[in-house]
Amino acid sequence: MEMNVDMGQKEKYIFVTGGVLSGVGKGITAASIGAVLQAAGKTVSIQKCDPYLNVDAGLLNPKEHGECFVTKDGAETDLDLGHYERFLDIELTQQNATLSGRLLLDLIAGERAGKFGGQTVQLVPHLTRAIQQAIVKAGEGSDVHIVEIGGTVGDYEGLSYVEAIREFALKVGRENCLFVHVVYVPFIGTSKEFKTKPAQNALNDLRGFGIVPDSVIVRTDNPAPKEVARKISLFGGVPEENVLLMPNVDTVYRIPITVAESGLSTLLAKFLGAKQDMDLAKWHGIVQAQTSKPEKTVTVGLVAKYMDNEDTYLSVTEALKAAAWNEGVGLNIRWINAEHATEEDFGQVDALLVPGGFGSRGIDGKIAAARYALDHDVPYLGICLGLQVAVIAAARKGGLEGADSNEFSETKENVVYLMSGQEGKESTGGTLRLGDYPAVLKEGSRVAGVYGNSEVTERHRHRYEVNQEFIQQIKAGGVVVSGTSPDGMLVEFVEAPANGYFVATQAHPEFRSRPFRAHPLFKGLIRAAKNIVDRQP
Repeated sequence: MEMNVDMGQKEKYIFVTGGVLSGVGKGITAASIGAVLQAAGKTVSIQKCDPYLNVDAGLLNPKEHGECFVTKDGAETDLDLGHYERFLDIELTQQNATLSGRLLLDLIAGERAGKFGGQTVQLVPHLTRAIQQAIVKAGEGSDVHIVEIGGTVGDYEGLSYVEAIREFALKVGRENCLFVHVVYVPFIGTSKEFKTKPAQNALNDLRGFGIVPDSVIVRTDNPAPKEVARKISLFGGVPEENVLLMPNVDTVYRIPITVAESGLSTLLAKFLGAKQDMDLAKWHGIVQAQTSKPEKTVTVGLVAKYMDNEDTYLSVTEALKAAAWNEGVGLNIRWINAEHATEEDFGQVDALLVPGGFGSRGIDGKIAAARYALDHDVPYLGICLGLQVAVIAAARKGGLEGADSNEFSETKENVVYLMSGQEGKESTGGTLRLGDYPAVLKEGSRVAGVYGNSEVTERHRHRYEVNQEFIQQIKAGGVVVSGTSPDGMLVEFVEAPANGYFVATQAHPEFRSRPFRAHPLFKGLIRAAKNIVDRQP
């Protein structure tokens, strides 16, 4: 099967690669470049190419990889797509996340179906063509398509991607492609100097694969002297004005401004053929909001089980920050380990948030957090599993002492149970209820007031659901259903009418929050916490 790749002639392509080590900031860099291009009036699309042999990110360990971000069409993806959506304020889909596992699965299926006409199926040209085809498809209709190549140049599993983008530049024209390489330069404390040799080697690796970068982003923990840029330029073959020193900053939302004020901005203008005025007002505004010192600060207790990697809850923490900026208050996130949580922990915060998760570890602490919020009128927001523990806590408070979820026990008092059609799929990938689903909110409910609407759409990622046979017992504990699926079959929102702000949703509203447009449920939580602080002497 000859996989013809119709190379787009309208679009320009920017490829972001990384060297020295992973996690160096390629995703933020790609998103920031996109934000600058948007500020110049360009239509931008963006894509993450991951060399992992996984089909998607749904079964990846969050302790190692951070959160699994879900797109509107239900794709389970890398957390970088969350960066893309927040920075560019666009909604992405499955085609914006490309993993080797999915491409190889399709290639092998095609080979088994006889679609290659007896050809020897190889990484080059067949996998590389599949990669190129995915890039073209994801970039259709945009002025500029940005592609982040995951991992580090030189990784065995990523070689096909590097070869694919090298060939791609030849096919669409080198003038239509811009290569940005992100490297890390460590500071050696004993000798008090920055060492550029690892970055030089990373650039040599990239050139060895046939790609000479147009720009190099130099990541450092602290500001580096210009000599570092001169060295990278000399040994990397990149003009010094195209070497951008990028130390850690007080907020990642400052990076688009940094890019716009650097030589990279001039390079982007040349690449696009004309320099255009950029409207960066919203970025200056968000930086000012995040770095200002408000008069009051609220403390939100995040009752979590994955304590080894805070990126596991990245969209949640970003949604909280956006809501705090919107409400003009400072934010202190206090991490509460669900496995060891106590009432003393809950009593030291102004609000509680229980995020999503799977498995029984730490579940007692999460149920205890919901019960404490119910009993002490502490502002509470439950997300996905956070809704399920809320109804368990309410049912127990209402007299159903054995109330539990079938995810954790075989109890017959299963106020949370496996959704219809999910039997036998508990450990399989891509089988959850995923993506955007609508909900109808009860007129006069708190959630309807918070949203300002009675019909909403949120993203989902769950397999278990509230068992409506126990609605009366849950209600006896002070919690009522305030939103369902349009057919009324699935519980989407619950709340405690007697409490100031006790709201939970089966969805993941954090995925639709933006730094410039905080999500209503998070704004409601922060506003309620602010009211608590205002009443304190």
